[in-house]
Amino acid sequence: MKQLVSLVAVVACLWSASAAGQDLAGHPEVASQIKLMDAWIQAQMKDIDLPGLVIGVVHDQEVVWSKAYGHADVERDTPMQSDSIFRIASHSKLFTSIAILQLRDAGKLRLDDPITDHLPWFDMQNPYPEAEPVRIWNLLTHSAGLPRESDHPSWTEFEFPTGEDLRETVSQQQAAYPAATVWKYSNLGLSLAGAIVETVSGREYEEYVETEIMAPLGMTSSSVGVPSDVHRVRLVTGYGRRWPDKPREAMPFIDARAFDPATGLSSSVDDMLTFLSWQMRLRAEHVTEVLRANTLREMQRVHWLREDWRGGNGWGFAISHREDRDLIGHGGSYPGNRTSTQLSPTENVGVVVFTNGGDGNLGRYVNKAFEWIAPAIVRATARPTPPATADPSWTQYVGMYRSRGGERQVMVLNEELVVISPLSDDPMTGKSILRPLGEHTFRIEGTGGGPHGELARFELDADGNVMRLYMGVNYSERVP
Repeated sequence: MKQLVSLVAVVACLWSASAAGQDLAGHPEVASQIKLMDAWIQAQMKDIDLPGLVIGVVHDQEVVWSKAYGHADVERDTPMQSDSIFRIASHSKLFTSIAILQLRDAGKLRLDDPITDHLPWFDMQNPYPEAEPVRIWNLLTHSAGLPRESDHPSWTEFEFPTGEDLRETVSQQQAAYPAATVWKYSNLGLSLAGAIVETVSGREYEEYVETEIMAPLGMTSSSVGVPSDVHRVRLVTGYGRRWPDKPREAMPFIDARAFDPATGLSSSVDDMLTFLSWQMRLRAEHVTEVLRANTLREMQRVHWLREDWRGGNGWGFAISHREDRDLIGHGGSYPGNRTSTQLSPTENVGVVVFTNGGDGNLGRYVNKAFEWIAPAIVRATARPTPPATADPSWTQYVGMYRSRGGERQVMVLNEELVVISPLSDDPMTGKSILRPLGEHTFRIEGTGGGPHGELARFELDADGNVMRLYMGVNYSERVP
């Protein structure tokens, strides 16, 4: 089912944002960083003759900035628009994973199910007889040990298998690794997940995703498989990489067929900003919209950690760990299309960048947006913090407390009541901050293995002198 939407004329390279986002874009520091980003993008594109690019930045569900550069089709001199439609390639895996989790939440499958429970025709050769069966969660985390592709040279011949082709040839392939032992990216794996969506739901994958995910989110420029005629007029022409001795090659439209769940979806930057806003909304408001809020958070936690500990995979989502932030999202690479969508939860900032140049290195654009624009947004939206003032009554709690486990020292530091372990090498790394709740009662803030999030309570004797400190249910005696 293709969604028909009315076309809206948009001037190329036009700023587009909601009123709140536009106000933020006008903040002097944010505006300066956008101006820097804009100039840098234009220079980078000119340097490698990149045909076109669209970028969008969203903060707290409001679009701060989006801009289209260059051409959607060079030969026809068609300007790029913010709602131009791209093949978003491996972003498709996010929508397949969402569908799987919807069916899980509906009680129609379990992530621990062996995939043969739903795909009895899956009979790939397995040279590892002691291996665990491939389970649904293995597909979502790329830990199934499957080959990257089906037994078809789809990326060189641009001919993807049908569902029947896939079922007939899977027995000719061999598992690369035992399941649940190695991270190995697999388009085949997510295509199988899409087949499970069809089997369990009793519906075509295309119809399920467009009806149950895209339509409720208002992603009116997005679709599965071959776009409708209405969408085709906004579909960009993809161009291959630059060659030393010839111009870029215009790439044909390629139907991914049975690989739609892994790589066959199309969308626009505007729609993917909507997709990011939805994630922000669920994370902030704990509502149920397409997914339960807790299910989205589950999908965006690391369930398979990479060997370098710099990131991993959730259920469908890729998570990268940086020194200054963690990013959650996905990228995509299709002939003549490069796409990337990333969310920084701590900053509540998302970035989408699409290009129709096959050698467009979108990681550079995404990284610069988070390096330049995101911190400016955070500073511009930060609420002033009133200066902290220590309560004079806290002096009655100050002192040393002792238990069999060691010593705790209560101090007033930087106008806060804190508990430290004075015998540790660095007492400040394990400190707890006590936030007042009631008479002699505080909430513990901290990290690590202690009772943070629980209550601290000071017990007084009959004369009103502090004699014990309870941290959670256990206590230390005050040292005279």
